[in-house]
Amino acid sequence: MSDQTASTPDAAASTPTGRRRRGWGAFFRDLLVIVVIALLVSFLVKTFVVRSFYIPSASMENTLMVKDRILVDELTPRFGSYERGDVVVFRDPGGWLDAQPAAQAGSPISEGVDWVLSLFGLAAPDSDDHLIKRVIGVEGDHVVCCNALGQTTVNDVPIDESYVRLAPGATAPSPVPYDVTVPEDSLWVLGDNRNSSRDSRYNQDQPTKGFVPVENVVGRAFVITWPFDRFGLIDFHHEVFAGVPAPAAK
Repeated sequence: MSDQTASTPDAAASTPTGRRRRGWGAFFRDLLVIVVIALLVSFLVKTFVVRSFYIPSASMENTLMVKDRILVDELTPRFGSYERGDVVVFRDPGGWLDAQPAAQAGSPISEGVDWVLSLFGLAAPDSDDHLIKRVIGVEGDHVVCCNALGQTTVNDVPIDESYVRLAPGATAPSPVPYDVTVPEDSLWVLGDNRNSSRDSRYNQDQPTKGFVPVENVVGRAFVITWPFDRFGLIDFHHEVFAGVPAPAAK
């Protein structure tokens, strides 16, 4: 009797119903492991390698349009440096952004969906808390606006900014005078839509005097991912700055 009783579980497991039950259990266990690994990898990629943002304003038109989605390279601030012409995403250095009204919480389900999508880089809920501009001056550069032709000069060399969006009928952006030398570990940044961008020019009365500390930079935007008809690499226009010499030694 005891031998017969001991063999009963094996017999049950060997039935079609038992095999199906064990098969579904193994399937859901493997699926859970795959999902957890995917979320972990996505979190690590988003935190250390690449991150998604959307463009909330017209300040970088026509390079970037409102609601474009972009990917930002987060490795540059860790292993390299920024160049004139790079398009960078950064946290507000203080006073650049207007105070945002408190966001109303959605339903637990929608909040959960947004969280999961953000892990995979398919949502960018904090885009409104960041800014995106083009680097015009790096550490030590002497940046001045404007010469007789309305051009910005960097280290006494005028730059022909072909990427700048001009007002209808204008031959140069509206001049906003400044004469600055970029301090250590900082950047001077301007929007491509020069007449619709609250950038370094308009924040000289803020705590960082219009400069962006490199530690505030999330990374360098390098590709437009959405909409599909605009998919492609972002042009840094490094050639515009090719004739600019290194800053004079102190």
